[in-house]
Amino acid sequence: MSGFSMTRRALIGAGALVLAMGTAAYAAPARVSETDVSIKTPDGAADAVLFRPAGRGSWPAVILWHDLAGLRPVWRETARKLAGEGFVVLLPNAFYRSAKATGEARDLRDPKVREQMTAYRAAATDDGIARDAAAYVAWLDTQAPVARRRKMGTVGYDVGGSYALRTAAAVPDRIAAVASLYGLGAATARPNSPHLLIPRTKAAYFIVQSKDDDAREPGDKDDYRKVIDEGKLQGVVEVYPAGHGFAQVGSAAYDAGAADKAWGEVVKLLRKRLR
Repeated sequence: MSGFSMTRRALIGAGALVLAMGTAAYAAPARVSETDVSIKTPDGAADAVLFRPAGRGSWPAVILWHDLAGLRPVWRETARKLAGEGFVVLLPNAFYRSAKATGEARDLRDPKVREQMTAYRAAATDDGIARDAAAYVAWLDTQAPVARRRKMGTVGYDVGGSYALRTAAAVPDRIAAVASLYGLGAATARPNSPHLLIPRTKAAYFIVQSKDDDAREPGDKDDYRKVIDEGKLQGVVEVYPAGHGFAQVGSAAYDAGAADKAWGEVVKLLRKRLR
């Protein structure tokens, strides 16, 4: 297959995952295939991981953006879980310009680690993320497991929330669903704020802020709702009574109840829109 090199493939037995959505429930695929890939972008070669439900067939694609601490094992687990719901999931290393993903957990409470990761984030410029997003969508459309006649989605956590918004604006004709969970730098007062791109998109949105985010920037939720309305788009903007990082296992703020609720909303959005 052109455009990438395969380095590893594994089948993970995940059991039968069942997600309850109201009174309805569905069984997700039992196994997921995982492949490390390298994708050419205008700025270089991005290391990434591709996940897909095992077996024959094709599925809608989702781009999953990690947080400021980088691509590490916990994000592979998240991508596996999402693929288990019936999606092809691309998990790119958003900071490939600075370093390949090592798989090591990074503690952002360490000032040196935070300084390094902040520098990695700075190297992934606004235009750079947009170029990456277009390259990832184009690459996914060449992959056999991807249902190319169906729309794509994108999900981002923390700084990945802002990347998800930029992805929808970069490829508006392909991205139909966007989920941003406690997006870092996703709604700011600056003229290049990612949320200002929303009216240019054709997607539906699920945006959830933590109580920490809302306490710090209480106007963000209204700013999100305003631009969604301006674009005449569908969207849900909520504030959860949980801390920043509530959806990520291993985070000091992890909240299982809030994480499960948000996960259900993300999957519901993707299933509804990726047709």
